[in-house]
Formats: sequence, structure tokens, C-alpha cells
Amino acid sequence: MNHIRVISPGLLTTVQDLGRPGYAHLGISASGAADALSLRAGNLLVGNPESAAALEMTLAGGAFEFESATVVALTGADFDSTIPMWRAVEVQPGEQVRVGHARSGARCYLCVHGAIDVPPVLGSMSTHLLTGLGGLEGRALKRGDVLAWGRRFRLPTAGPLPTAGSLPTAGKVIHVTAPADAAALCRETWRVREDSDRMGLRLRGPALERHTGHMLTEGVPLGTVQVPPDGQPIVLFVEHQTTGGYPKIANVISADFHAVGQLRPRDEVRFEQISIDAAIALLDAQEAWLHSLI
Repeated sequence: MNHIRVISPGLLTTVQDLGRPGYAHLGISASGAADALSLRAGNLLVGNPESAAALEMTLAGGAFEFESATVVALTGADFDSTIPMWRAVEVQPGEQVRVGHARSGARCYLCVHGAIDVPPVLGSMSTHLLTGLGGLEGRALKRGDVLAWGRRFRLPTAGPLPTAGSLPTAGKVIHVTAPADAAALCRETWRVREDSDRMGLRLRGPALERHTGHMLTEGVPLGTVQVPPDGQPIVLFVEHQTTGGYPKIANVISADFHAVGQLRPRDEVRFEQISIDAAIALLDAQEAWLHSLI
């Protein structure tokens, strides 16, 4: 086993994989990478399974020293870094990878061949900050932490290390499906509030009308757009509560989850309602891009 030492943890750096689906009945949401597309791509670039654990950095990255030679890739939003983004890069024993502030977007992922190795909880190494499950002691990384990673990478004997093609744009128009008319949501421009987090993105704009009658609490999925009593919508995200009683007016499509994960406080965003068939077509195109990296 090899190790990475945390020289500087950045603003919020956690261990994330693709999460732990299947435990909503216990009140535990899946968690996992906020931009799962970038995590999956980074893992493919370094020869890992798509679901391997990596480091998720939010808004400002950290500095990490590698004990042994390996290959890493930095994917996600455009961050200032000592290594190029979207490219597999060899690092040497004692070398530090330093990641600065985001130039755009919110999150980036440092993927390491062999994968970050922490004890799994309910089948996942993902950090669920709200409950303190998974990751490294259920918390964000701090200075001096030491993380293990898997088997040592053997570099190819010839040819360049892989580079990703163009990432499908994480735009500021989020596509939704809706059980009824979502025109009120879609005709406004919304601003991401400062109190947004991995549990949900709170938006600010003209107050939406909401159903005022009695509503039963029921299960809510990832990407649900809820309208609380103040009329300001909330997009439930990777650490969302598993049940809720607020009106649910729309749901973000799977292909746009990565775009939601790259929204940052004060960003402006609009919504566009599309059909299920159109949502599936966008997801198919995204998956085709991802698997072109193999």
C-alpha cells in the first residue's frame, strides 16, 4: 500500500466515489461525487474502474505529497494547478500536486491510479458529511492526514498517457422533467444562494406560488426541485434528505447532475423543461463521450 500526505486540505476536500444507493429506506441518501461525470472520466484516464474513490475539492484545492510514483488525473471545473487538467500525468516519489482556486465552476477531482483506499461504509468509500459516514472518519480532510492508495502503477512502455476530449459543457441552463406545468420555474432566472451545499442548492428569485393544502411526506429522489413556504426553490442534491413534504414541481435530468455539481454561490441559472425522450438522448450522448475515453 502507498500513501498520500495532505500538505494543505483546501477549502473542502473529501473522499468521494459514486455513492451508496439503496439505503434511502434507512434515511441515508447516496452521497457520492457532486460531479460524477468528471469523477468517472478521471478514473478512466488513470486506468481505474469508473466508481473508484478519488478526492473532491470545492472552490479551492489543496496540496498533496505522493510517497511513490504513480499516475494521476485532475478533472472537473477549471482549477489553477501544478499539473494539466483532463490528462493522465506521472508523478514521482516525494512530488507534490498543488491545486489552487477554481477559475470557473465549483469542483475538481484528483484521481489516482489504484484508487484512494479508506474503509467502506455500506459498500461505499464516499464521505457523507451530514451524517459523518464514510470517507476519512466521515469528515473533510485536514492538514497532516495520510491516505492510502492501491497498487503501484506500471507505466506503459510506449505511447503517450491518455488525454480526455472535450467535456460536455456544464451550462447554466438546467434541463428538468416535470409531472405538470413547470413554466413558472422555467421563465425566471435564479441565483444560487450562499447557503447552498451538498445537501441542496438554494435558489433566489421571484417567489413561486405553491400548493397550500395538506401534503403527505414521501420519498424524494436526487435532483428534485422543491418549493418551501417562502416560494424559493431548492434543488435536492447528493446529500439530500430522503423524504420531504414540500411541493415537488420538477426533477433535474440525470445528464445535468454534473452541471448542478459545478454551480457555485451567486451563479445565475435557468431551467428548461424537456421530454423524457429528450432527456434519455442527452444521457446517451454523454455516456458515449465518457466511454470514448476507454
